[in-house]
Amino acid sequence: MESAKIYTLNRKRFEVNATLNAAPSPPKPKLLDQVRQATRARHYSVKTEEAYGGWIKRFIFFHNKRHPLEMAELEIGPFLSSLATDRHASASTQNQAFNAILFLYDQVLGKKISLVDGVVRAKRPRRLPVVLTKDEVKQVVNHMTGVTQLMAILLYGAGLRLMECCRLRVKNIDFSRNEIVIRAGKGDKDRRTMLPTAIKESLLKHLATSHRQHQEDLNKGLGRVALPNALERKYPNAGREWAWQWVFPASQHYTDRITGERRRHHLHESVLQRAVRDAVVKAGISKPASCHTFRNAST
Repeated sequence: MESAKIYTLNRKRFEVNATLNAAPSPPKPKLLDQVRQATRARHYSVKTEEAYGGWIKRFIFFHNKRHPLEMAELEIGPFLSSLATDRHASASTQNQAFNAILFLYDQVLGKKISLVDGVVRAKRPRRLPVVLTKDEVKQVVNHMTGVTQLMAILLYGAGLRLMECCRLRVKNIDFSRNEIVIRAGKGDKDRRTMLPTAIKESLLKHLATSHRQHQEDLNKGLGRVALPNALERKYPNAGREWAWQWVFPASQHYTDRITGERRRHHLHESVLQRAVRDAVVKAGISKPASCHTFRNAST
């Protein structure tokens, strides 16, 4: 009996000491950090990551900072309805907010959401697209110069979307076949489109200038660009290769928030958007034309 008591006492002492000496568990990430990790694990775009985080934050503040685990369908409905009634949001904006909240509960919190009743749905208006004639496109392009002019012609001649044009890499253009390969376009799909012969020579000259700039970056110990998905781990040096460089690089470098490396990003989309908007005004065109309008232009 005495030996049994001594064994039990020693075992309890060992368990207490083991508990005291155990390393403290790392703190659980904050909710928005969990959302950020979940979007990156699924290879969502940075814009989607930012949009989802913004809607989740608005949802929490709408209900006086209550934690989403304390809420469910009864709280989601009023928030979505307020977007339509109070903020007069469009149907697409309301749908994006709903998708962000569903992602939070399904992919982050692991809580299933059933049918959300009583939501005042924003009306989806039937709009006619803005269409530019061939002459109007020519007028707009003639009021542009340099890199943005090349990009505008690609939007029109190759039918590229805004971000597809900005994210073009050197290896995506095949001059021998007059072909452009779009990687991870809308819906994360690849497709081929034609390279307009009208800008072939201008584009070659532009790439020659960009190549010289890339060589100067390499001489300075720079010259790296971001690669998609896990290619940077698989091919550590590919980010410095010419084939992976942006067709339309930015003029300045940036510091990567994860690796701390100085890299060169592609030209920001706002540069082209602003150039198109200014050219439309200078051309005296009263239509609300934008970069996307070039895809709807008549040929």
